[in-house]
Amino acid sequence: METEAPVCQTIGFLLLDQFTLISLSCAVEPLRMANQLAGEELYRWQTLSLDGQPVWASDGVSVTPDACAQDQRGFDAVIVCGGVGIQQAISPALIAWLRSQARLYCKRLGAVCTGSWALAQAGLLDGFQCSVHWELMASMQEAFTRVKVSSSVFTLDGNRFTSSGGTAPLDMMLHLIGRDHGHTLSAAISQMFVYERIRNERDHQRVPLKHLLGTQQPKLQEVVALMESNLEEPIDLDELAAYVHVSRRQLERMFQKHLYCTPSRYYLKLRLTRARQLLMQTPISIVELAVICGFVSTPHFSKCYRDFFGVAPSDERSDMRLHPPPALRPEGQSLAPQKPRDVLEQARDEPTFATVQIQRR
Repeated sequence: METEAPVCQTIGFLLLDQFTLISLSCAVEPLRMANQLAGEELYRWQTLSLDGQPVWASDGVSVTPDACAQDQRGFDAVIVCGGVGIQQAISPALIAWLRSQARLYCKRLGAVCTGSWALAQAGLLDGFQCSVHWELMASMQEAFTRVKVSSSVFTLDGNRFTSSGGTAPLDMMLHLIGRDHGHTLSAAISQMFVYERIRNERDHQRVPLKHLLGTQQPKLQEVVALMESNLEEPIDLDELAAYVHVSRRQLERMFQKHLYCTPSRYYLKLRLTRARQLLMQTPISIVELAVICGFVSTPHFSKCYRDFFGVAPSDERSDMRLHPPPALRPEGQSLAPQKPRDVLEQARDEPTFATVQIQRR
């Protein structure tokens, strides 16, 4: 049973050497805006480093943390912020600190970008699903066999929440805020950030095929490129095999060995993924979607969609209408003081201050 969120949560952001600045910003900024729109302090946050010293981001920006992690207690959640060279950023002291937080002080742990690797190395993701930047997906699954590495842009699993890199932490934090304080608030934050659609756990990272296959499978890459270019009128598998001068059986073996599925299943995944993008981002009818993505009939398309995504396309579109993407609207400009409480005080002059009513549970 999900516990009620505290009135004000305190979150620690642990910055590892060469962390990704965009991921940190995408995780922190939704908390600031949640406070502004609610007109009260729903969240507090601190940046931390293990020794309290400045940390270099991967883009060369030096960030002086608010506090030394070793001296801090009482966080409602700790989020590990990773980036480039994550293995080199992990030390025995870091592992010990993370384990002590999980054991004694803080039950909710998260990570952004490559920070999941640190949690996994500390044994804190065993039995959990997690997300990590696509560059580390394969190596992380090999290194930590008890961790279920997902290709989702973010993953919420019990008291663990992890996201891939770039802007994915924004989606994750919006979902956490929505879970704590309601969809109205998370949608309003999205509107302020000119963010057209909040992605969910069914959205997956687009992992470059070259990263999965290397340079050793040019025929397989060529077949996939053909599939991607022919979604409306799918090419027969025998024709695909003939195009790259292999037998159908050889083609099936290549897909099973390197992509862990049949060619037909992979082709179907490409077509359904494209269909979902159009469903979420355009007003195209479901009948038209079925044709555009190469399905012989609308019922067949709906069945395949439901089997793959766990929801019927009509239901997904209905949900979009109930919770439509917010209209584009620029965020108010303001100078950001250092402390969250000061930010909230300054935001009182913003026209959006306290514009969202929070429903207490």
